Amino acid sequence: MTKALALDYAPDGVRVNCLCPAGVMTPLLEQWRLRQPDPEATTRLLADMHPLGRPATSEEIADAALYLASEGARFITGVALPVDGGASLGY
Repeated sequence: MTKALALDYAPDGVRVNCLCPAGVMTPLLEQWRLRQPDPEATTRLLADMHPLGRPATSEEIADAALYLASEGARFITGVALPVDGGASLGY
C-alpha cells in the first residue's frame, strides 16, 4: 500500500512512507509487563527480541517520523522504514 500510494501521489509532490516499529515501551506495555508473573523475566524477554537489547521508546519512533517528514528526507518516498532495534534482522 505504501508503494502504491507513493506512486499515486508523487506527481503532486506528496511523499508516502511507513514506519515499522517492533516492541515499543509504552505505558500500556509497561502495565502489561508489571502484571506478568515475573516482570523481570518479561523485561529480559522484551530485551532479547531486539539486537540493541531493549524495546524502543515512543520518542525514538517519533524521531523517525519527524525525520521522514523533514526536508532531510525530501527525496524519500515509498519506503517502509524499520524502527525496530534490529528485530527484523532475524538474528
